[in-house]
Amino acid sequence: MKKIKLTALLLFLFIGLSNFAQQGPPAINKIKVTGKIVDKKSNQPLEYATITLKNIKNPKALTGGITNSKGEFEADVIPGIYDITIEFISFKHVDIKGKNITEKTSLGTLALEDDASQLNEVVVRAEKSSVEIKLDKKVYNVGQDMMVRGGTVSDVLDNVPSVSVDTEGNVSLRGSDNIRILIDGRPSYAVNIAEALKQLPADAIDKVEVITNPSARYDAEGGSGIINIILKKGKNQGFNGTIIASTGIPETYGLSANVNYKTEKLNYFTTAGYNHRTNEGGGKTNSEYFNNDGTIKNFLNEDRNTKRTRDGFNGRAGIEWTIAPNMYWTNAINYEKNTGEDNDLINYNNYDAAHNFTGTTYRLNNGDTGSENTSFTSNLIKNFNDKGHKLTIDASISRNTDDSQSIITDSNNYNNTLNNQIQKQAQLQADYVLPLGEGSQFEAGYKGSFGDLNNEYYVLDDQGIKINNLSNTLEYKENINSLYTQYGFKKNKFSYLFGLRWEDTNVQVNLLDTNDFNTKKYNNFFPSAFISYEVSDQSNITTSYSKRLTRPRGRFMNPAVNYSSIVNIFQGNPDLDPSLTDKFDFGFIKRWKKITFNTSAYFESTKDVFSFVRSPTGDIVTPDGKVVTPMPGEVIEGIPVIKSKPINLGKEQKYGFEFTLNYNPFKIWRINSNFNLYNVKTTGEHSYTDTKGNLIIQNLDNQANTWSARVSSKLTLPYKIDWQLNANYNAEQKTAQGKSLDQFSMNTAFSKDLLKDKATLAFNISDIFNTRKMRSYTYLDNQSSYGEMQFRKRQFNLSFTYRFNKSKSEKEKNAQPKNEGGGDGGSDFPG
Repeated sequence: MKKIKLTALLLFLFIGLSNFAQQGPPAINKIKVTGKIVDKKSNQPLEYATITLKNIKNPKALTGGITNSKGEFEADVIPGIYDITIEFISFKHVDIKGKNITEKTSLGTLALEDDASQLNEVVVRAEKSSVEIKLDKKVYNVGQDMMVRGGTVSDVLDNVPSVSVDTEGNVSLRGSDNIRILIDGRPSYAVNIAEALKQLPADAIDKVEVITNPSARYDAEGGSGIINIILKKGKNQGFNGTIIASTGIPETYGLSANVNYKTEKLNYFTTAGYNHRTNEGGGKTNSEYFNNDGTIKNFLNEDRNTKRTRDGFNGRAGIEWTIAPNMYWTNAINYEKNTGEDNDLINYNNYDAAHNFTGTTYRLNNGDTGSENTSFTSNLIKNFNDKGHKLTIDASISRNTDDSQSIITDSNNYNNTLNNQIQKQAQLQADYVLPLGEGSQFEAGYKGSFGDLNNEYYVLDDQGIKINNLSNTLEYKENINSLYTQYGFKKNKFSYLFGLRWEDTNVQVNLLDTNDFNTKKYNNFFPSAFISYEVSDQSNITTSYSKRLTRPRGRFMNPAVNYSSIVNIFQGNPDLDPSLTDKFDFGFIKRWKKITFNTSAYFESTKDVFSFVRSPTGDIVTPDGKVVTPMPGEVIEGIPVIKSKPINLGKEQKYGFEFTLNYNPFKIWRINSNFNLYNVKTTGEHSYTDTKGNLIIQNLDNQANTWSARVSSKLTLPYKIDWQLNANYNAEQKTAQGKSLDQFSMNTAFSKDLLKDKATLAFNISDIFNTRKMRSYTYLDNQSSYGEMQFRKRQFNLSFTYRFNKSKSEKEKNAQPKNEGGGDGGSDFPG
């Protein structure tokens, strides 16, 4: 059986990267060789095909290239006579002998055909790096990471450069949570996105794209950028798939399968999985209260223990149909169902001014949760030629339900809370790409997004009677229509991409119980510009600008009061306005033989930025645990209730520096690292009226420096055991009403291939030292407090993966054009 030889690829990498590292200016007499590689059957481009050019008179003078997503390549050579080899795994290679190259040369379109003898063979190839650095984004390939096996999407994101996930599951990019999260290029409309990401298993994810400065083709939503989660979709010929079983401590177990069957024109793919997860956590809040003269009044220590269990099923099934060699239609159905229990126990310990214990109360919250999400997506691609001229149409509909019920028991009270919500979403998008000669193209498109959310929240007393001032029904409707156009072209070593997007937004926020109706209508233009300069084959400089928008959603706008604590409560704000951000980015990328270095300096200026403020509600928690509202002039001893609420602050300016370094010191060792340093300055104030009728104005001006770092090491040990170690550090950061303390955590994993590489056994430890805690200080006029929260304690996971009819390292050929991002897949323009 004939095997594909990797000699050309390895020689290209070794010699090409050696040339990258050479010092001194490039030879001025080099000329360019270009071409395109396609699948002979489907006439579709082949990405990652390798081209090797060998000088007949000087065999050591090797050069070459690897094709991009459009199957195109280019290479610089000195004049001479060359033997040229084109290779792609599972295809027959093509040889061109004795090609005389004396001037700029195009090899045209070269078609490769299947090599049937290789389809069922285990193919050895160089392992693809788990982090790909591109000029406009970073692509994290989940399949290579042992850390996330048996985990969730939250675990995946927490290993992605520039991305952080806090102990509650909230996702941030470059230290900001004003981001847009997409799944297959489509928005996730889950009301609690953090909880939704914790329910989706990591095994269903193919890769994650991090786009810090999106072009006009993307939604304007996401002030600090976009994270696009791409689900797995089998592409191998025949019947093949993967089965994964996992278990862990605290009690966690799951079983999932990814299966697909592909013929020449049809590809059936499906994913299904069940998981049971237990998260044990805890925290505390120690508060110190002061009299008006600044002397200590009393102390309150809150100790919290939490346990959350989830049982979830997720399923995805679809079919790709090659209608014609230049037309593809994909349809898929997604279904998720989750149930769970939340148990929170808080003990309140009271102390007097001398810190003598005076009494204790408690609060027990036992809750049941359930959600069911169903969606249908359809994607049609029409290619008019093989030069990138195409039309893409996307449509999707979804229905999400989330229900929860909690019984809250404390020393003196008994309440029952009910929270039921239904969300419906429809989306339609069309994108048109028209090449306008070599190195330039025009794009235009439309997108309509129409959503409807109904949320009923009730608080019942111990008699089962609704407490009106704590209950409400929220109706949220959002209709967005948008148009965009952009034009990109390349001139010499410069690439340009200019775009303009227009979005018209119509939002209704209605509180039905209080007949409070709010309508927000606005439309905005969102320009974008990208300029790239090719310093050499190994380095590029880019600069970019875009205007972005962040709309308030979910818990930010829901006025339902979260009573997980009787003295520290949270309430959304339905009157929030969107924030607008101007983003500037200057980037540089350089590749050497063993090192890839990518760095960027960025600046963001945001108006009406969202910020959380804490202020007293006027209610008092008495020493025996009762919540009372003092009458005017009445003085009641106890602890004041503090409410946290999001508001539109005046302005935020942020500038920073980030770099990512990938280093391969040896074939068996790979190191990825990321560092982010930034300064953030906020200006604004918050005013409210206290219980005495006084107008209180809080100055929330703040300026802070902070940084974060991450390093990941993957090493192959004896007996072909892979070992991976990750370390994360977030530095301390000052806030308008206190400061967030630093946080350090470390994860590790071991992996061993079995059964002739058809199976893999992996063991990982999340948060080795149990240090992943969110800690902070808060300072108010008459109160200071220290708090820490750990959503999930240290976990141990063991997983077993079995692959049938395909090998671990098999390169999946892509028989249809790239459109993995769905309707928001981004520009194909190379600049």
